[in-house]
Amino acid sequence: MKLFESERKVMEVLWREGSIAAGQVAKILNLETGWNRNTTYTVINKCIRKGYVSRREGKFICTPILTKKEACNEELNELLEKYYDGQCVKMFDSLVKISTKQEIKKMKKILKNN
Repeated sequence: MKLFESERKVMEVLWREGSIAAGQVAKILNLETGWNRNTTYTVINKCIRKGYVSRREGKFICTPILTKKEACNEELNELLEKYYDGQCVKMFDSLVKISTKQEIKKMKKILKNN
């Protein structure tokens, strides 16, 4: 799965708003990004073809099939493979180096609880 930036913008609207008409997605993305209606509909149709979104006829209601968590996990796995040889420990080391003390404290708590 490869979620391109334009597809992510559509998905972000659907994750935030839930099932809504494509026209409403177009209005939101026009305000947020300046996209015109045709651009939004083209990207929605790509998301439908890829199985990320379902379409209900009538008012062209779009429903996200791909969850944000699934998309995040896919992106994270790609990042791990691309930059950290698939090793979480290497990525964790990088995260620790750029984290604040408060964030590290939270990480320790998460590790302790798992």
